[in-house]
Amino acid sequence: MSHQEGLTAYIAAFVAELSKTGVKDVVISPGSRSTPMALVMAEHPDLRIHIQVDERSASFFALGIAKATRKPVALLCTSGTAAANYYPAVIEASISRIPLIVLTADRPHELRDVGAPQAIDQIHLYGKNVKWFVEMAPPEKTEDMIRYARTVCGRAAATAASYPQGPVHLNFPFREPLIPIMDENMFELPERVGGYVEIETGRLSLSDQTFAAISEDIASYKKGIIVCGQLDNSEFANEVIALADILQFPIIADPLSQLRSGEHDGQHIIDAYDAFLRNEDAKEALKPDVIIRFGAMPISKALTIFIKENRTARQFVVDSGAGWREPTMSASEMIYCDEALFCKKIGEAAAPSGNPDYLNKWLTVNELAKEQLSAISQVEDLSEGKLFQQLTEMLPEDSTLFVGNSMPIRDLDSFFLLNKKNIKVMANRGANGIDGIVSTALGVASVSQPCYLVLGDLTFYHDLNGLLASKLYNIDINILLINNNGGGIFSFLPQAKEPKHFEKLFGTPLDLDFSHVVEMYNGKYDLIKDWEQFSETLAKNQEVDGLKVMEIRTTRDSNLKEHRDLWNSVSREITTMLKGDTK
Repeated sequence: MSHQEGLTAYIAAFVAELSKTGVKDVVISPGSRSTPMALVMAEHPDLRIHIQVDERSASFFALGIAKATRKPVALLCTSGTAAANYYPAVIEASISRIPLIVLTADRPHELRDVGAPQAIDQIHLYGKNVKWFVEMAPPEKTEDMIRYARTVCGRAAATAASYPQGPVHLNFPFREPLIPIMDENMFELPERVGGYVEIETGRLSLSDQTFAAISEDIASYKKGIIVCGQLDNSEFANEVIALADILQFPIIADPLSQLRSGEHDGQHIIDAYDAFLRNEDAKEALKPDVIIRFGAMPISKALTIFIKENRTARQFVVDSGAGWREPTMSASEMIYCDEALFCKKIGEAAAPSGNPDYLNKWLTVNELAKEQLSAISQVEDLSEGKLFQQLTEMLPEDSTLFVGNSMPIRDLDSFFLLNKKNIKVMANRGANGIDGIVSTALGVASVSQPCYLVLGDLTFYHDLNGLLASKLYNIDINILLINNNGGGIFSFLPQAKEPKHFEKLFGTPLDLDFSHVVEMYNGKYDLIKDWEQFSETLAKNQEVDGLKVMEIRTTRDSNLKEHRDLWNSVSREITTMLKGDTK
């Protein structure tokens, strides 16, 4: 038997099983050592192949597809530093619980650590950032090795998709020649007795007795709040809203919780907390005696501080992934259970227990804060905060809104408030990095339309290579580029009090004309001059396919002043109201 016959049969078995597990999308970064896998994947009729020549962009593009579909996406590259360029996306996938199957080609064992070109140590390359690593056996065409290839593939896909979802890494050593035998029947392999391996997983639950005990425990408290961070569970919104109604607890809803948009009544939703939890009087008046938390830690630092300052309160953290999303060290109980199921079971066993006056105080403070924040709508100049307030009204129904880190995600938290539209809000909040945002959003846009990306100029610059995907595949995406010529978030941090080196080290102005790069990728570019033009352009671009970039230029100083003025206004009104209540 020839080397090529063994190579072909082994890889074809793996790729056939990959499709059987339900994987539809494969992102390939071209290279030599990965040639056999790439050719066989391209030949499979049921796999969608996406080519991204830049490995970092490719990995985040795959992350975006997996993020939008919640299904594993395969990612393939050649040996050497190509695999290292996947590292940031692997980290993000790990922390954000996104299912990726990372396939790296490698030199065979005899060419490792001997000075061979394009050979690095790829064994456990991603360390603890993957759920599972396998150094694959060299290809052979024997019954056992064919079963091995398919079994490992099935296990890898199941591991990536099981809770908590995340990345797995399979490393393939390939010997030359690298060209497989491109036979149209290569995928027609005999099924083994009993079929190929299937792995069934379920969702975490608790016993009925445990649910009853927790429900009784929660019902013993009168001042309770429900905190919802980033969570992607289609059943969760309705169940947590129903639970809040039974318990009469307010829901503090992070924008990534998917609770700020939708057809629900929203009567218990608190969405302006980041503004009023900066006020000491509000924090004192709203002190809870029990906190139930779902999802990742919220975006708001003010909310995180509030949670830490109330460590005397009973704190339940519910996590379907059995992880430890608890940096505040304030949890009383870590409950490993599906979040929607937990809400349903607790709701079935619970009786109304909350204090109506306490709930109404949260709702009253929230409405007062929203009234003060609404002053942003009167700003005539282009404004970062007003942009998100406008998007609440202007985005079409069933949109996906992807938001970059640093200032945009914080302005989303402050100004993208409760609405009746079905808008899905997404971001890369695992590692909170700014790299790969363009590529991730394009991955999302390739499977979810219409898609809008809002990001800053530094974030855009970090991933300009990612725009190639839109050009190659005519992916429709609307990019709202907030250009304040540097790192706007640093103006809000203590570094801003050291003006001597601030601009050089933190402000980092780029002074770039982004119209040229948009033209290079065959996109449509608009420099927004005022709000009327923004409204018209946003509407017109809904009728245009492909890449569209709308640049909105702001200044960091005016943005800082605008935010502080609004926070001060909220604080003054809330203090006045609360002191009036105590008289």
